[in-house]
Amino acid sequence: EDFKKLTKIFPFKVSKYVLDELIDWSAYRDDPIFRLVFPVREMLEERHWELLNSANSPEEEREVIKRIRYDLNPHPSGQQKNIPRWRGRELGGLQHKYRETVLFFPAQGQTCHTYCTYCFRWAQFVNLDEHKFRSKDAALLRDYLAAHTEVSDLLFTGGDPMHMSNKHFFEYLDILMDPELEHVQNIRIGTKALAYYPMRFLGAEGKIFLQKLKSLRESGRHIALMAHFSHPRELQTATVRQAVEAIRQAGVTIRTQSPLVRPVNANADVWADMWREQVKMDMIPYYMFVERDTGAHGYFSVPLAEALEIYNKAMASVSGLIKTVRGPSMSADPGKVLVDGLIEVGGKKLFVLKFIQARNRDEINKIFFAEYDPRATWWDELKLIDFDAVTERTFQPAKRMRRHFLPRH
Repeated sequence: EDFKKLTKIFPFKVSKYVLDELIDWSAYRDDPIFRLVFPVREMLEERHWELLNSANSPEEEREVIKRIRYDLNPHPSGQQKNIPRWRGRELGGLQHKYRETVLFFPAQGQTCHTYCTYCFRWAQFVNLDEHKFRSKDAALLRDYLAAHTEVSDLLFTGGDPMHMSNKHFFEYLDILMDPELEHVQNIRIGTKALAYYPMRFLGAEGKIFLQKLKSLRESGRHIALMAHFSHPRELQTATVRQAVEAIRQAGVTIRTQSPLVRPVNANADVWADMWREQVKMDMIPYYMFVERDTGAHGYFSVPLAEALEIYNKAMASVSGLIKTVRGPSMSADPGKVLVDGLIEVGGKKLFVLKFIQARNRDEINKIFFAEYDPRATWWDELKLIDFDAVTERTFQPAKRMRRHFLPRH
């Protein structure tokens, strides 16, 4: 009964491949892949359960479900601020937060082979149409990119663009052969298909798709598959290994990323094992993300201090080839914020933070500080330190650090 109600709040779908190949059904309740794809009661707060159980009719239940969904912050980190306005209208299927990179949400790819319980874009898959990013307009994408020569990177995202048929995907990829789009040099595809449905890259359809990517590569583009792997078990099947090899043979680079999630991978050994296996399979570890403040954040989130400890411990046990990973990183409203370390100044413990990317380009690579809070799990829970406003006596060492490390403007 709880599961049925949860699937009315959160999207739920699971592929046969995940059911047959990835979940250990002999101990499924504690299985990390089961927790990754099957919603559990703890994902909702008790106040939400009380609301759900108070509904006396289907109409009341629909209103309660809608209320709970809005309460779960359907679009975190100011995502709707990323929608560009161009030629007098908003382009709802695009996001352009950072100067060099445009995100495109193909309408046919706004679903996944399997839904992650912690997905930060869960609102794309439920009945909240006003919160969905999507577009079918390849010509509009082409025109927008042609008019924005500062854009070097195009990221196809979703949902999962690899859920699209070749026919639909090629409608978008083919525009990149236009001479006016030569400035778009890097093509990224954000996907979890390698983990959830690696057969997409195999067989006749897979071969045709990879041949298309190979032709783009031969035109001078860099093609990167931004592969979402949450746990080392997703790397262990023969099918995923065959798919990775086929992708690499097409000249496509695979970069890996995942959020740090409490019941799935909140363990340094899990991350170290996963990164080692990825490098062994010729993939490049790229990001450890902090779980965003949306959906069942209270259930999945890990405090920033603990996330940093997990990252540092994992980093200490791997070779230099794996130290390409950046993390823990928060994709927050002002930009990608790296939790870079802890320091103590005048007896006061502080987080060391850095902008990997930022809305304001002047902030990129800027180092700054926040008061240490062992319970903080997200950007808006941090109290930033203004070194110009504190006393010289208490923070003199920190001011020296500021002069030494912060960029001059």
